[in-house]
Amino acid sequence: MKFYSRHWVKPEHLNPANTLFGGQLLAWIDEEAAIFAACQMKSQCHVTKLISEINFLTPARQGDVLEFGFELISLGASSITLTCLVRNKVTGIPVVAIDKLVFVHVDGQGKPVPHGMKPNAA
Repeated sequence: MKFYSRHWVKPEHLNPANTLFGGQLLAWIDEEAAIFAACQMKSQCHVTKLISEINFLTPARQGDVLEFGFELISLGASSITLTCLVRNKVTGIPVVAIDKLVFVHVDGQGKPVPHGMKPNAA
């Protein structure tokens, strides 16, 4: 698995327990995974279809630098399936693991289209 990007945990990202708010981490994961999917599919018109079980393994704290790793699992006619691991950059300790994220290439009406087709086609 390759690690493609990093985020720094700042005070505005914390929950009342003084750890990284899970919703913030999920937003980062969805955005980073969508960018990874776009690069693989050569598409910028795709949507998140599915995020499987999200396993929060260890908390992240203010000042931590998190790095986001993605790996291609499979490529369908109009979809791409990835796996994700978020870890602490300094310690290497995993923070979150997601077995499956699925993105679908869509047209202008939001209908699935095969990879390589222009978003307005269909």
